[in-house]
Amino acid sequence: MTRGFTLVELLVVIAIIGILIGMLLPAVQQIREAARRTTCLNNLRQVGLATHMFEGDHQAFPPARFFPKMNPSPKFNVGSDEPSWLVRIMPYVEASILFEKWDLQSSYKTQRDEIQSIPLSVFLCPNRHTVSSAQAPAEVVSVPVVAPCGCGGIQLIKIVGGAVCDYAGNHGDTSPGASGLATDFYFGGNGTGVIISSQGKVASQPVFVPKNKPLANWVDKITHGSIIDGTSNTFLAGELHVIPDNLNQIPYNGPAYNGEDLAAFARVGGAGVPILDRSQKPGSILGFGSWHPGTCNFVMADGSTHSIDNWTDTESLGALCNRGDGLVVSAID
Repeated sequence: MTRGFTLVELLVVIAIIGILIGMLLPAVQQIREAARRTTCLNNLRQVGLATHMFEGDHQAFPPARFFPKMNPSPKFNVGSDEPSWLVRIMPYVEASILFEKWDLQSSYKTQRDEIQSIPLSVFLCPNRHTVSSAQAPAEVVSVPVVAPCGCGGIQLIKIVGGAVCDYAGNHGDTSPGASGLATDFYFGGNGTGVIISSQGKVASQPVFVPKNKPLANWVDKITHGSIIDGTSNTFLAGELHVIPDNLNQIPYNGPAYNGEDLAAFARVGGAGVPILDRSQKPGSILGFGSWHPGTCNFVMADGSTHSIDNWTDTESLGALCNRGDGLVVSAID
C-alpha cells in the first residue's frame, strides 16, 4: 500500500520551499538591479562618447541651450526656448533621421508634435523609464493676471509636452548663485560646468536665418582647454533627481528637448544641492540623483563612467561639477 504525505509533512515541505524562495528573491533582485545599473552606465557612456564626437566636429561641447545675459546687448538678445543639447547630439547616438527633422534655430513650441514626443532609450535609465512611459503631458493651466487698470482675470497658458530623459548635463556648481542677480548660474555664460547655458548670436541679415533668430553658432564655448581641473575630475553629465510623485512633471522631469525648461536636461550640484535618492524631496534648485540604491551614475568629461556615493559631501560634489575652481577631486566608485 502506497503511503501518502501527512498534513504535517506537507506543511513542512511548503515551509521549506517558502524559506528557499525568501532566500533566493533578494539575490534575484540584486542581479536585476546590477543589470539595470550596468545598462544605465552604458547609456551614459554613449552620451559621453556622442558629446565628445560633437566636440570634435564643432571644437566645443554643445551648449545646454541658448540663453542671454540678464541685460544683453542687442547683438546677443536672443534665445531661450530653442532645442536643448540633447537634440544636438542625436546624430551621434544613431538618431540622425530624427535630428534632421529639428530646426535648431526655432522655438521648441513650433517644432512638429511627433518629433517632440519621441524619447530615445539611450537617454533613459531602466530603473525609472521605458520608452513608452517617458512622456511629459501637454496641459493647460490657469494663471491669475492683473491688468494695468487693476482688473483681475484668468489667463489660460498651454504647457507644451514632450519626451523626457533621465540624464542631465553638468551645468556647474552653485557658486554663481540663483538669487535674481546678473551672475546667476542659469544666464548665458555663467555656468561653471561643461554643458552650460550659452549666449546665442542674433542673425541681423535674413540670408541664412530669419532675422531675430539665433545663428547656429554660439558665444560661450566650453572646450577641453576650458576644463582646467582636468576632464577626469569633472562631470559631463549624470542622472537627474526626481521623486516618483514628480515623474514626467514640469519642472522636475519636463520635456527634455525644450530649451526653456533648463532643469529637464541640465543640473547643478554643490553647496545646498546634494545628491538625493528617490525618497528625498528636492529643494528650490534641482540637482542630481538616481533610483539606484545608494549611488548616482555619472559620465566624466573624459568619457569614463562612475557610480558616485549619494553621501558624497557637497564640497566635493561642487568641485566635481566646477570645471575650473582649482579643487581637484577624483571620482571614486
